[in-house]
Amino acid sequence: MTNWQEVESKYYMQISPRTPLTLVKGKGARVWDDAGKEYLDFVAGWAVDSLGHCHPAVVEAVTRQANTLIQTSNQFYTVPQLQLSQLLVEHSCLNRVYVCNSGAEANEGAVKLARRYGSLKLNGAYEVITAFNSFHGRTLAMTAATGQEKFHKPYLPLPIGFKNIPYNDMDAIKATTSVQTCAIMLEPIQGEGGVNIPADDYLKKVRQWCDEKGIVLILDEIQTGIGRLGTLFGYEQYGIEPDIMTLAKGLGSGVPVGAFMAKEKFCVFAAGEHGSTYGGNALTSAAAYATVKYIIDNDIAGNAKKVGEYLMKALILLKTKYPFITEVRGRGLLAAIEFNSDIGADLLTACLEGGLLVNRVKPNALRLMPPLIITNREVDEAIDILDKALSALAKKGVK
Repeated sequence: MTNWQEVESKYYMQISPRTPLTLVKGKGARVWDDAGKEYLDFVAGWAVDSLGHCHPAVVEAVTRQANTLIQTSNQFYTVPQLQLSQLLVEHSCLNRVYVCNSGAEANEGAVKLARRYGSLKLNGAYEVITAFNSFHGRTLAMTAATGQEKFHKPYLPLPIGFKNIPYNDMDAIKATTSVQTCAIMLEPIQGEGGVNIPADDYLKKVRQWCDEKGIVLILDEIQTGIGRLGTLFGYEQYGIEPDIMTLAKGLGSGVPVGAFMAKEKFCVFAAGEHGSTYGGNALTSAAAYATVKYIIDNDIAGNAKKVGEYLMKALILLKTKYPFITEVRGRGLLAAIEFNSDIGADLLTACLEGGLLVNRVKPNALRLMPPLIITNREVDEAIDILDKALSALAKKGVK
């Protein structure tokens, strides 16, 4: 049998720190490695596989579309792209959509749109305020937008125009806003930053500030959108509406697709001022349409809310059992467990041995983001594996 990890070490750029596991098959919330071992997947492609692996609705849509039409470019109209756009608009507070290939591209498009608005309507304002511990993508501009120094250092000097400030700090936003500010871009809940949840009134205050100053509010819903938090979009839980919103990850349930949406007032791109060769191609748009339609028609966001509450109760019980768990936090099916020391790697390995895939989001924290179709029974199975892994660490002296 081919050792694919050796192949990777010889031919692939050594960039992504990998778990020593070669996955070859997935179905629902489960995956199998090349040795035939089964795992319960609480990583879900980094919150991408919203309907789980190889969901019949997505497989059927991709198969049908691949046999019909794959790519034409945006020189022409295509039906799947426009079906997806109509569905997203009719179930959100936004008016128009541009479909692209990834979350980073969606955020690039959103920032470009906000800067264009600043150029036309705000006397040339171009700066965008973002938060520390945010994550907005891997392009050079989105690296600058991301408020994490470890991502900045390798690529200095970064593009100008981004001001990183503390998250959940309204005073910092007010102090940083200037005549050069065109937009504030925030995640409703910071995912890659460690599942950081703001105060209940934080986003409402930011919305009021943007209205007062006439600047654009961009919500990066790449991780929180499409049902992950228990509503179709995260903004619904905070009683506000964004001016621009970005989507990706769960939008295609495994197929690479992103989108940015905007209210009519902020749709200021002229013809040719933005574009994408592959963006909104028929194949990925068909997958995204099938994903979103299934999520809406079957109240999958409701399942995420219900099962997410069940998961949080179980995690809180683990916290009472193991004193080295300092905090559990989450909403819907996005959760984190934080520890008093850097045991994340050891715990990930122990979970792997037990047949559970988790994500080490920080050295001292694990993130759980299972498919939105997960059941209480599968949560019980995951908690049992996690409990045994924690117990093994406790026996080794972790306190």
